[in-house]
Amino acid sequence: MSGVTRWWLVRHAPVINPEGRIYGRLDVAADCGDARAFEALARLLPSGAVRMVTTLSRTRRTAEAVWRAGTDLVVEAGLLEQDFGAWQGFSHDELAARDHDGRIARFWEAPATARPPGGESFEQVVSRVALALERNSESHAGRDVVAICHGGSIRAALAVALGISPAAALSFQIDPLSVTRIDHIPLGGEKPAWRIVGVNRPPL
Repeated sequence: MSGVTRWWLVRHAPVINPEGRIYGRLDVAADCGDARAFEALARLLPSGAVRMVTTLSRTRRTAEAVWRAGTDLVVEAGLLEQDFGAWQGFSHDELAARDHDGRIARFWEAPATARPPGGESFEQVVSRVALALERNSESHAGRDVVAICHGGSIRAALAVALGISPAAALSFQIDPLSVTRIDHIPLGGEKPAWRIVGVNRPPL
């Protein structure tokens, strides 16, 4: 079992979004002012881990609040949030007012498989995250990997680890600064196994 890769999936700090806009891949600011929560999160996470973020600044800012600036970080775009394409930047009410053909309403009837214009479906997110998990589990075999990423990518990781449908994975609650723990277990030439250690654990 020495090749087990232990994933610590942390959702970034709360996004500053008072108008409730769909932000997806937009590079929006995060509120990193809760020093007590960050101190508790730092104590919860393992030392000597690979420290990973995505290309969006809210994950890097969260990492810097946990470990301070200057920390070596691995950037993994495969763990990015879902791309909502042309809908990003709009509130749900604004989109509803523009929904003259019912396309947006139909999206919420099948949010796992439907794709926003210019964006990606959650089903596609699961496929992307699966590749990132497998690639990094191999390159960091036997280590702890703390990945500060996004609610969507953490739900996608749970879909991969549990072998459930993307639609079922959307039911998971993933709070800001929560920790989700999964283990990647290689089985020789066979398909690797996954172990679920914990989901949505708060730092406090």
